[in-house]
Amino acid sequence: MLAIDPTDEQRAIQAAVQRICARFDDQYWAQTDQTGIFPEDFVSEIAQGGWLGVAMPADFGGAGLGLTEAAIVMQTVAQSGAGFSGASALHINIFGPMPIVRFGTEAQKARFLPPLIRGEDKTCFAVTEPNSGLDTSRLETRAQRIDGGYRITGRKIWTTAAQRANRIMLIARTTARSEVARPTDGLTLFYTQFDRTRIEARPIPKMGRHAVECNSLFIDGLEVGDEDRIGEEGQGFRYLLHGLNPERVLFGVEAVGLGRAALAHATRYAREREVFGRPIGQNQGIQHPLARAWADLEAADLMAWKAAALHDAGRECGAEANAAKYLGGEAGWRACEAAVLTHGGMGYASEYHVERLLREAMIARIAPVSREMILNFIAERVLHLPKSY
Repeated sequence: MLAIDPTDEQRAIQAAVQRICARFDDQYWAQTDQTGIFPEDFVSEIAQGGWLGVAMPADFGGAGLGLTEAAIVMQTVAQSGAGFSGASALHINIFGPMPIVRFGTEAQKARFLPPLIRGEDKTCFAVTEPNSGLDTSRLETRAQRIDGGYRITGRKIWTTAAQRANRIMLIARTTARSEVARPTDGLTLFYTQFDRTRIEARPIPKMGRHAVECNSLFIDGLEVGDEDRIGEEGQGFRYLLHGLNPERVLFGVEAVGLGRAALAHATRYAREREVFGRPIGQNQGIQHPLARAWADLEAADLMAWKAAALHDAGRECGAEANAAKYLGGEAGWRACEAAVLTHGGMGYASEYHVERLLREAMIARIAPVSREMILNFIAERVLHLPKSY
């Protein structure tokens, strides 16, 4: 389901992406997970179809469409069985360049966006740090003024796809926290070359989505020219905020898509597997968890499309976008858990794919913001309760 009443164009987008995804089956994604090899051929076909630029301005080679259409692309990918292995391989190109679109100069847009849309530039997004976590105001990476630009030194963590990146978007402090009026002031956003003589990227061993790695970055004297600064100095945190709601919506729909993929595996197995002379899907002990999973996924899906529609209409959507990410992450996880349990012991076996989806489903419950912080946001901004932290 795309939305309550999808347009013909939206249905056509879904169908076109489905045709690409059909060429990359469950075995393909299982192999990427087992080998840790990035799905370059899949990303290449998505780029050739023009889908990396679905939400990018038409003047620079994009489709000029909205968050709703970007969400359709990403959910279709996840639901195909690609899960977060497929979605995360594309995710940064879909939402990552938005600060450039909104706050970059025309010259920067012309320089940066077309190669991203064509898939020629590979980028990564470096915000989180080991000692600050979700408290971005306390990040320690510093960008010191030099003639014609900045020299950046510091550390980042959980930076996705840095092993293949030739570009990096990062935020660094240009004015000390003690010298600004608000803790979030004095942070500056940059988009520049990934200079491997100045940036070391070390992969972080993790439980799933092995084909799309996460990294610890060690930045030592990276020189960035003024022409690679996005917007005004000191306003980087404000620029990042403009991309948070779309990112949450995309995570929500991807988690729903992944959950639906797991549910499809489980219902097929429940129809075919016979024990005690009858299909196990005839037993309510199997039926009810799967039916609840379907209901949870559909409810989360509706919240995500509501949030996307509000965003595309230029209306406030913070509560809905955060709720979509929270509900999608929880519904996707429960659907994957039900799928593994439906398979019994074979749910623990790699050949049935649901254990891979379960491992990946954890991502949307943790990243890019925790469930607890989303609940804090809703409690404060919607229910008007006192701030708890």
